[in-house]
Amino acid sequence: MNAPNDPPAGLVTSRAHSARVYDYILGGKDHYPADIEAGDEMCRHWPALPVHMMENRRFMHRAARFLAEECGIRQFLDVGTGLPTSPNLHEIVQEVAPESHVVYVDNDPIVLAHARALLQSSPEGATAYVDANMHDPDAILGSPEFRELIDLNRPVGLMVIGIMHFIEPPDDRRLVQHLLDPLPPGSCLAMTIGTADFAPDEVNRVAREYRRQGMPFVLRDLPTAASFFEGLEPVEPGITQVHTWHPGPEQDGIDGRDIAMYGAVARKP
Repeated sequence: MNAPNDPPAGLVTSRAHSARVYDYILGGKDHYPADIEAGDEMCRHWPALPVHMMENRRFMHRAARFLAEECGIRQFLDVGTGLPTSPNLHEIVQEVAPESHVVYVDNDPIVLAHARALLQSSPEGATAYVDANMHDPDAILGSPEFRELIDLNRPVGLMVIGIMHFIEPPDDRRLVQHLLDPLPPGSCLAMTIGTADFAPDEVNRVAREYRRQGMPFVLRDLPTAASFFEGLEPVEPGITQVHTWHPGPEQDGIDGRDIAMYGAVARKP
Protein backbone atom coordinates (compact mmCIF):
# COMPACT_ATOMS: atom_id res chain seq x y z
CA MET A 1 0.00 0.00 0.00
CA ASN A 2 1.21 3.50 -0.78
CA ALA A 3 0.21 5.95 1.93
CA PRO A 4 1.67 8.72 4.07
CA ASN A 5 3.21 7.51 7.32
CA ASP A 6 1.51 10.12 9.50
CA PRO A 7 -1.96 11.10 8.31
CA PRO A 8 -2.59 14.82 8.89
CA ALA A 9 -4.95 15.82 11.68
CA GLY A 10 -8.57 15.76 10.59
CA LEU A 11 -7.97 13.38 7.70
CA VAL A 12 -10.63 10.69 7.21
CA THR A 13 -8.92 7.68 5.63
CA SER A 14 -11.83 5.25 5.81
CA ARG A 15 -13.64 6.93 2.90
CA ALA A 16 -12.31 7.62 -0.57
CA HIS A 17 -11.48 11.22 -1.44
CA SER A 18 -11.40 12.60 -4.96
CA ALA A 19 -7.88 14.10 -4.70
CA ARG A 20 -6.43 10.85 -3.35
CA VAL A 21 -8.25 8.70 -5.93
CA TYR A 22 -6.77 10.97 -8.60
CA ASP A 23 -3.34 10.56 -6.98
CA TYR A 24 -3.68 6.78 -6.93
CA ILE A 25 -4.84 6.41 -10.53
CA LEU A 26 -1.99 8.61 -11.76
CA GLY A 27 0.62 6.61 -9.86
CA GLY A 28 1.15 8.85 -6.83
CA LYS A 29 1.84 7.77 -3.27
CA ASP A 30 -0.54 9.81 -1.11
CA HIS A 31 -3.58 7.58 -0.81
CA TYR A 32 -5.16 4.94 1.42
CA PRO A 33 -6.91 1.57 0.96
CA ALA A 34 -10.33 3.20 0.48
CA ASP A 35 -8.90 5.30 -2.35
CA ILE A 36 -7.28 2.27 -3.96
CA GLU A 37 -10.51 0.30 -3.80
CA ALA A 38 -12.49 3.16 -5.33
CA GLY A 39 -9.90 3.84 -8.03
CA ASP A 40 -9.69 0.19 -9.03
CA GLU A 41 -13.46 -0.05 -9.31
CA MET A 42 -13.64 3.12 -11.42
CA CYS A 43 -10.93 1.86 -13.77
CA ARG A 44 -12.76 -1.46 -14.06
CA HIS A 45 -15.79 0.49 -15.28
CA TRP A 46 -13.71 2.63 -17.63
CA PRO A 47 -10.12 1.50 -18.37
CA ALA A 48 -9.40 4.81 -20.11
CA LEU A 49 -9.77 6.75 -16.84
CA PRO A 50 -5.98 7.20 -16.31
CA VAL A 51 -5.61 8.61 -19.84
CA HIS A 52 -8.53 10.96 -19.23
CA MET A 53 -7.09 12.19 -15.93
CA MET A 54 -3.63 12.73 -17.40
CA GLU A 55 -5.04 14.78 -20.26
CA ASN A 56 -6.93 16.97 -17.80
CA ARG A 57 -3.61 17.64 -16.07
CA ARG A 58 -1.83 18.33 -19.34
CA PHE A 59 -4.54 20.82 -20.33
CA MET A 60 -3.71 22.73 -17.16
CA HIS A 61 -0.05 22.78 -18.14
CA ARG A 62 -0.76 24.13 -21.64
CA ALA A 63 -3.39 26.63 -20.51
CA ALA A 64 -1.14 28.01 -17.78
CA ARG A 65 1.78 28.41 -20.16
CA PHE A 66 -0.49 30.08 -22.72
CA LEU A 67 -1.75 32.58 -20.14
CA ALA A 68 1.79 33.40 -19.04
CA GLU A 69 3.40 33.49 -22.50
CA GLU A 70 0.65 34.76 -24.78
CA CYS A 71 -1.50 36.81 -22.43
CA GLY A 72 1.21 38.18 -20.13
CA ILE A 73 -0.63 37.17 -16.97
CA ARG A 74 1.56 37.19 -13.87
CA GLN A 75 -0.87 36.27 -11.10
CA PHE A 76 -3.01 33.17 -10.80
CA LEU A 77 -5.77 31.81 -8.56
CA ASP A 78 -5.94 28.01 -8.70
CA VAL A 79 -9.15 26.68 -7.11
CA GLY A 80 -9.22 22.96 -6.34
CA THR A 81 -5.47 22.44 -6.44
CA GLY A 82 -5.37 18.78 -5.42
CA LEU A 83 -2.24 16.99 -4.33
CA PRO A 84 0.94 18.64 -5.61
CA THR A 85 2.29 16.84 -8.66
CA SER A 86 5.24 18.35 -10.49
CA PRO A 87 5.11 20.39 -12.60
CA ASN A 88 2.69 22.43 -10.54
CA LEU A 89 1.09 25.61 -11.79
CA HIS A 90 3.68 27.90 -10.23
CA GLU A 91 6.53 25.88 -11.76
CA ILE A 92 5.06 26.35 -15.22
CA VAL A 93 4.26 30.06 -15.03
CA GLN A 94 7.42 30.98 -13.11
CA GLU A 95 9.47 29.26 -15.79
CA VAL A 96 7.98 31.81 -18.19
CA ALA A 97 7.98 34.74 -15.74
CA PRO A 98 9.78 34.12 -12.41
CA GLU A 99 7.99 37.08 -10.79
CA SER A 100 4.57 35.39 -11.08
CA HIS A 101 2.32 35.03 -8.05
CA VAL A 102 0.15 31.94 -7.50
CA VAL A 103 -2.53 31.40 -4.86
CA TYR A 104 -3.60 27.77 -4.47
CA VAL A 105 -6.94 26.82 -2.89
CA ASP A 106 -8.09 23.46 -1.53
CA ASN A 107 -9.72 22.16 1.62
CA ASP A 108 -8.40 18.64 2.18
CA PRO A 109 -6.01 18.08 5.12
CA ILE A 110 -3.61 15.95 3.09
CA VAL A 111 -3.46 18.57 0.33
CA LEU A 112 -2.81 21.25 2.95
CA ALA A 113 0.04 19.25 4.49
CA HIS A 114 1.76 18.67 1.17
CA ALA A 115 1.11 22.15 -0.16
CA ARG A 116 2.95 23.71 2.74
CA ALA A 117 5.91 21.42 2.18
CA LEU A 118 6.14 21.34 -1.60
CA LEU A 119 4.84 24.55 -3.15
CA GLN A 120 8.08 26.52 -3.21
CA SER A 121 8.18 29.72 -5.22
CA SER A 122 10.98 31.18 -7.26
CA PRO A 123 12.85 33.93 -5.35
CA GLU A 124 11.34 36.59 -7.60
CA GLY A 125 7.74 35.38 -7.29
CA ALA A 126 5.43 34.13 -4.57
CA THR A 127 3.06 31.27 -3.83
CA ALA A 128 0.51 30.81 -1.07
CA TYR A 129 -2.04 28.20 -0.05
CA VAL A 130 -5.57 29.00 1.13
CA ASP A 131 -7.40 26.32 3.10
CA ALA A 132 -10.90 27.03 1.77
CA ASN A 133 -13.80 25.53 -0.14
CA MET A 134 -15.07 26.68 -3.53
CA HIS A 135 -18.54 26.71 -1.98
CA ASP A 136 -17.36 29.71 0.07
CA PRO A 137 -15.82 32.06 -2.50
CA ASP A 138 -15.82 34.95 -0.03
CA ALA A 139 -13.42 32.99 2.17
CA ILE A 140 -11.09 32.68 -0.83
CA LEU A 141 -11.33 36.29 -1.97
CA GLY A 142 -11.15 37.63 1.58
CA SER A 143 -8.20 35.52 2.69
CA PRO A 144 -4.98 37.30 3.71
CA GLU A 145 -3.08 35.22 1.15
CA PHE A 146 -5.27 36.35 -1.72
CA ARG A 147 -5.21 39.98 -0.62
CA GLU A 148 -1.44 39.95 -0.22
CA LEU A 149 -0.48 38.20 -3.47
CA ILE A 150 -3.20 39.26 -5.93
CA ASP A 151 -3.36 42.83 -7.22
CA LEU A 152 -6.88 43.40 -8.54
CA ASN A 153 -5.64 46.24 -10.69
CA ARG A 154 -3.88 43.73 -12.94
CA PRO A 155 -5.26 40.69 -14.85
CA VAL A 156 -5.60 37.39 -13.05
CA GLY A 157 -5.65 33.85 -14.40
CA LEU A 158 -8.47 31.95 -12.68
CA MET A 159 -7.83 28.20 -12.95
CA VAL A 160 -10.80 25.90 -12.23
CA ILE A 161 -9.40 22.56 -13.34
CA GLY A 162 -10.96 19.18 -12.64
CA ILE A 163 -13.32 20.35 -9.91
CA MET A 164 -16.66 21.36 -11.44
CA HIS A 165 -17.93 17.79 -11.71
CA PHE A 166 -17.91 17.80 -7.89
CA ILE A 167 -20.01 21.00 -7.72
CA GLU A 168 -23.74 20.45 -8.07
CA PRO A 169 -26.32 22.80 -9.60
CA PRO A 170 -27.81 25.28 -8.98
CA ASP A 171 -24.78 26.82 -7.28
CA ASP A 172 -22.19 25.90 -9.90
CA ARG A 173 -22.34 28.91 -12.25
CA ARG A 174 -22.91 31.33 -9.38
CA LEU A 175 -19.75 30.18 -7.62
CA VAL A 176 -17.60 30.59 -10.73
CA GLN A 177 -19.11 34.01 -11.42
CA HIS A 178 -18.52 35.08 -7.81
CA LEU A 179 -14.80 34.39 -8.28
CA LEU A 180 -14.74 36.18 -11.63
CA ASP A 181 -16.63 39.30 -10.58
CA PRO A 182 -13.81 41.11 -8.74
CA LEU A 183 -11.18 40.26 -11.36
CA PRO A 184 -10.30 43.14 -13.72
CA PRO A 185 -10.73 43.19 -17.51
CA GLY A 186 -8.08 41.14 -19.25
CA SER A 187 -8.34 38.39 -16.65
CA CYS A 188 -8.88 34.87 -17.99
CA LEU A 189 -10.80 31.79 -16.93
CA ALA A 190 -9.24 28.40 -17.68
CA MET A 191 -11.66 25.62 -16.86
CA THR A 192 -12.33 21.92 -17.41
CA ILE A 193 -15.78 20.37 -17.17
CA GLY A 194 -16.63 16.67 -17.01
CA THR A 195 -18.93 15.20 -19.65
CA ALA A 196 -20.40 11.87 -20.73
CA ASP A 197 -20.84 13.05 -24.33
CA PHE A 198 -18.17 10.74 -25.79
CA ALA A 199 -18.36 7.50 -23.77
CA PRO A 200 -21.73 7.73 -22.01
CA ASP A 201 -22.04 4.19 -20.70
CA GLU A 202 -18.54 3.96 -19.24
CA VAL A 203 -18.38 7.50 -17.84
CA ASN A 204 -21.81 7.27 -16.23
CA ARG A 205 -20.70 4.07 -14.49
CA VAL A 206 -17.70 5.96 -13.10
CA ALA A 207 -20.02 8.75 -11.97
CA ARG A 208 -22.22 6.25 -10.15
CA GLU A 209 -19.15 4.85 -8.38
CA TYR A 210 -18.13 8.31 -7.21
CA ARG A 211 -21.62 8.85 -5.84
CA ARG A 212 -21.62 5.41 -4.20
CA GLN A 213 -18.42 6.46 -2.46
CA GLY A 214 -20.17 9.54 -1.08
CA MET A 215 -18.77 12.09 -3.55
CA PRO A 216 -21.12 14.27 -5.62
CA PHE A 217 -20.51 13.93 -9.33
CA VAL A 218 -22.16 15.93 -12.11
CA LEU A 219 -21.60 15.45 -15.84
CA ARG A 220 -22.50 18.20 -18.29
CA ASP A 221 -23.25 18.27 -22.01
CA LEU A 222 -21.62 20.78 -24.36
CA PRO A 223 -24.28 23.55 -24.11
CA THR A 224 -24.19 23.37 -20.31
CA ALA A 225 -20.39 23.43 -20.27
CA ALA A 226 -20.36 26.41 -22.63
CA SER A 227 -22.71 28.33 -20.35
CA PHE A 228 -19.90 28.81 -17.81
CA PHE A 229 -18.11 31.04 -20.34
CA GLU A 230 -21.06 33.31 -21.19
CA GLY A 231 -20.00 36.95 -21.26
CA LEU A 232 -16.35 36.04 -21.81
CA GLU A 233 -14.28 36.12 -25.00
CA PRO A 234 -13.17 32.57 -25.87
CA VAL A 235 -9.62 31.84 -26.96
CA GLU A 236 -9.48 29.71 -30.10
CA PRO A 237 -10.56 26.95 -30.53
CA GLY A 238 -13.19 27.71 -27.91
CA ILE A 239 -14.60 24.92 -25.78
CA THR A 240 -13.40 21.50 -26.88
CA GLN A 241 -12.20 18.21 -25.47
CA VAL A 242 -9.14 18.95 -23.39
CA HIS A 243 -6.71 16.95 -25.51
CA THR A 244 -7.61 18.99 -28.61
CA TRP A 245 -7.04 22.41 -26.99
CA HIS A 246 -3.66 23.65 -28.34
CA PRO A 247 -2.41 20.04 -28.51
CA GLY A 248 1.23 19.01 -28.45
CA PRO A 249 3.01 15.80 -29.47
CA GLU A 250 1.75 14.07 -26.31
CA GLN A 251 -1.79 14.25 -27.68
CA ASP A 252 -1.00 12.38 -30.91
CA GLY A 253 -3.08 9.24 -31.25
CA ILE A 254 -5.42 9.87 -28.33
CA ASP A 255 -8.90 8.47 -28.92
CA GLY A 256 -11.59 11.07 -28.22
CA ARG A 257 -13.73 8.36 -26.61
CA ASP A 258 -11.11 8.18 -23.86
CA ILE A 259 -11.52 11.82 -22.84
CA ALA A 260 -14.54 12.89 -20.78
CA MET A 261 -13.57 16.50 -20.20
CA TYR A 262 -14.30 19.75 -21.98
CA GLY A 263 -11.85 22.60 -21.57
CA ALA A 264 -11.53 26.21 -22.62
CA VAL A 265 -9.78 29.47 -21.89
CA ALA A 266 -11.75 32.70 -22.12
CA ARG A 267 -10.93 36.37 -21.47
CA LYS A 268 -12.95 38.81 -19.38
CA PRO A 269 -13.66 41.89 -21.54
